[in-house]
Amino acid sequence: MRKLAFAMNVSLDGYIAAPGDDLGWSVPSDELFQWWSDRVGATGLALYGRKLWETMSADWPTADRQPGVTPAHVEFAHRWRDMPKVVFSSTTRTVDWNTRLVIGDAVAEITRLKAEEGGPMDIGGATLARAAMRSGLIDEYVIVSHPVLVGGGTPFFTALDHWVKLSLVEARTFPEGVVLSRYQTKR
Repeated sequence: MRKLAFAMNVSLDGYIAAPGDDLGWSVPSDELFQWWSDRVGATGLALYGRKLWETMSADWPTADRQPGVTPAHVEFAHRWRDMPKVVFSSTTRTVDWNTRLVIGDAVAEITRLKAEEGGPMDIGGATLARAAMRSGLIDEYVIVSHPVLVGGGTPFFTALDHWVKLSLVEARTFPEGVVLSRYQTKR
């Protein structure tokens, strides 16, 4: 059975995007960028909601060919393109870069994917993660907290019908006061 993790950059007040989908506050240090790149390299399957897919696919397919690109960005772009991906969307019509599209019931498909053999899965995108969270499908929460208060936007967590107890399995600091907290769901 595959493990499903929800990993995102988060403002200190709990948002993954500021109003207007502004992500400018979450620009990573070189060390944090390498950590994200290594995570992508170890991910067996990435699950994306439409908005996050649009953000990632607008940049990473060709990022390694941009002027002044760093070796770290080249590595991330290659890892991202090679990583198997599933996009859940009822409005997206085409996907590329080792990706398949799911239009139907996201919870049913994620449940099916978790039951398969394979490497760990990461889920990204607030709406998609919310559905998985409310259905109890997330095994691990990876919160990369940035020392900024954005005052609103897209929250990391959603309202739940019941408590979810967690165990801290890793805590780490990065430059500029960024703190990684990794929690496993107690089952």
